[in-house]
Amino acid sequence: MSFARKPAWATSLVLLTPSLLWAEESGIDSGDTAWMLTSSALVLMMTIPGLALFYGGLVRSKNVLSTLMHSFFCAAIVSVLWVLYGYSLAFGPDRWCGLVGGLDFVGLKSLINTSQGTIPALVFVMFQATFAIITPALISGTFAERMRFPAFALYMILWVTFIYSPLAHWVWGGGWITTRIGALDFAGGTVVHISSGISALVTAIYLGRRVGHGHEPMPPHNLPFTVMGASLLWVGWFGFNAGSALKSGQLASVAFINTNTAAAAAALGWLLAEWARTGKPTMLGVASGAVAGLVAITPGAGFVTPGASIVIGAIGGIVCYSAVSLKPKIGYDDALDVVGVHLVGGTIGALLTGVFATVLVNPDIPKLALGVAGGGPALLLKQFLAVVVTYLFAGIGTLVILTIVNAVFRLRPDTEDEIVGMDLSQHSERAYAIGGEPIALAVDGIGEPKPAMAPPVPTDRFAIALDNVDLEALSSYWRNLCQADGAPPTEEFKSVYRNFSTIRGNKFYFRSGDRENVRRNMESLFKGVSANVKATLAS
Repeated sequence: MSFARKPAWATSLVLLTPSLLWAEESGIDSGDTAWMLTSSALVLMMTIPGLALFYGGLVRSKNVLSTLMHSFFCAAIVSVLWVLYGYSLAFGPDRWCGLVGGLDFVGLKSLINTSQGTIPALVFVMFQATFAIITPALISGTFAERMRFPAFALYMILWVTFIYSPLAHWVWGGGWITTRIGALDFAGGTVVHISSGISALVTAIYLGRRVGHGHEPMPPHNLPFTVMGASLLWVGWFGFNAGSALKSGQLASVAFINTNTAAAAAALGWLLAEWARTGKPTMLGVASGAVAGLVAITPGAGFVTPGASIVIGAIGGIVCYSAVSLKPKIGYDDALDVVGVHLVGGTIGALLTGVFATVLVNPDIPKLALGVAGGGPALLLKQFLAVVVTYLFAGIGTLVILTIVNAVFRLRPDTEDEIVGMDLSQHSERAYAIGGEPIALAVDGIGEPKPAMAPPVPTDRFAIALDNVDLEALSSYWRNLCQADGAPPTEEFKSVYRNFSTIRGNKFYFRSGDRENVRRNMESLFKGVSANVKATLAS
């Protein structure tokens, strides 16, 4: 965050001994406080429901609830961890040579009735909490549809503790990037976007591709969800960037207009690039472009002019589109383009801040950049060093975390659980009671079949015939088992259902699976209809 409009000695106190400053500050400004409360709410809205809807609409319908859960869980777990120790690690007085904050603020009890500048200290804590919430939630887009929930939960806890909190301390809490490099990051280019983007890339490579990736279609199941989510992100980003001024005033006003302008320029840039390449502009493209522009302007929102924000946004939109377009050629499976938007966009924004930063917007740049007066080779070098440090720290740290989590919980679900979807396999619920995919169900004479996202693979299809059972009773029994609001599915049913295709008479057809295992489970499952039922492989 920027500690603008303070003399140099006050800036140093905020960074190095915040507890002393809070004890001595006396005046709380109601206007500044109201703005920061509003900004905190806006940034929280970016995660729930903004990011949740943006990501949720992009996945297949069998995974939408698990994707929403990622954002909601981050809001819950990080909120608690931030109060317990996360804030103290990020913004506590430096104890270990600029690497991490001390534990002076554990539980926040010592911050009650203190102030941070012209706002209550706890308002600043809450504002920072919303940044800590959205950053790991951003990573979830890369592993959507293919990570077990226990592994996800531990991953998020470890990442916030050992990656986000130290990095926030380095950049905003008086750590070594601030005091020794002097790189500028107004609202999170390195701390939020580059850290989440490089972690997403490492995670995508470590996990491998989704089942069917590259040869089965995986289109978004609800683009209106995604557009609503992108719209909420756009609006919420005003709190993200303009709130980082930490008060209402001229600096917040510049950050506010820069945020809107860059988002608009990037939306147009992405749209034009896509139009030129494919012949048609898409709604998904323009929404993704706006998010790319918001990412790109984040590090420089309080350091550059509105004219420069147009350039940053347009470059961000075009380059991020190009990065996303290259993904199939490179081969990694970044499900929701976290790398192409946040890693690439954050890097562009951080570097271009080194080009366009000016004291006309923020007179504190020489103090924050350790003597560098504005954009140019010297500041660009500082920005580059901060980017490289973030790449290395977050990338290597994430690889270590993934290795630990995989040893404890196992990251990937079984193939069959991934095929049936994360909603059912991880949470035993489904988003939609009617329709859905990927499994087509059809019982002769009973309703419409559920649509399949991809045709069955013909090379491994087989059928199981059930004898010694009344066909009407069999049909009725199966229909009841398949109801979304019925009893929780048994293991036998889940094993049968995940590869089931259709039924004709007494024959059940399957697209794949262990034939003998399916046969045994079918026979066991239908003992409830007839004790003498016999299941056999049929031609």
